[in-house]
Amino acid sequence: MTDPSDPLDLTGRAVLVTGGGRGIGRAIATRFLAAGAHVMVCGRSRPETLPEADGRTARFVTADVREAAQAAAAVHGTVEAFGALDVLVNNAGGSPAAAAATMSTRFFDRVLALNLHGAFYASQAANAVMHERGGCIVNIGTISAHDPSPGTAAYSVAKAGLLMLTRALALEWAPAVRVNHVTVGQVATPGMVDWYASAAESGEAVLARLDRTIPAGRMASPADVAAACLYLASPLAGYVSGADLAVTGGGEFPARHLAASPVDAAD
Repeated sequence: MTDPSDPLDLTGRAVLVTGGGRGIGRAIATRFLAAGAHVMVCGRSRPETLPEADGRTARFVTADVREAAQAAAAVHGTVEAFGALDVLVNNAGGSPAAAAATMSTRFFDRVLALNLHGAFYASQAANAVMHERGGCIVNIGTISAHDPSPGTAAYSVAKAGLLMLTRALALEWAPAVRVNHVTVGQVATPGMVDWYASAAESGEAVLARLDRTIPAGRMASPADVAAACLYLASPLAGYVSGADLAVTGGGEFPARHLAASPVDAAD
């Protein structure tokens, strides 16, 4: 039973995390498990191991959220397993780098399908089961929606759309369903290490320099993002909807500042 003295105790709540088998999604699923929630994760393929915490393990349903029917099936599978759906975390997303001048239309469409359409499909299905008893939707976005980088045109457009979708759904589905957005900055993950690795330098060396461009002095961990999601799903955020919570460590120092004071000279 939920502890009324602990607003972060979500014992008995039912949570679905899309893309919850690895990376940030796995950390989110693990954090909700630790808070006492029943957790379902979905993805295109089952991970070798499922998220677990305190002797409890998440369940898994196969779903490609780019397909509306499969996104809805993940929602209905969660309801069937747990008897309800209280929280949906739209975490599935990502994209390899691609130059806007040469990317194919198929690539562009698939990036939008994963990062924007999938979140809408899952949210629409979730709202259908939440609108009577209430619920919470958390969309995982990125700093690229606010400040794109070279090679991220499709991804940035999709994630900017996700931010506006958050605001639109929060407006339409209130007061029963709260919808919020987390803007994620640079996160230290194995995928990020691989992203920055080159023939001349390891990804770890690049990330060490990136730490010094962030006011907080380090990149985020997946656990930092998970903590923000838990807050938004908890009673502490009961009056928070349509919000964009920045988990960016204060952002990044402006390029002009770094040019005038190189990070290597900061010490």
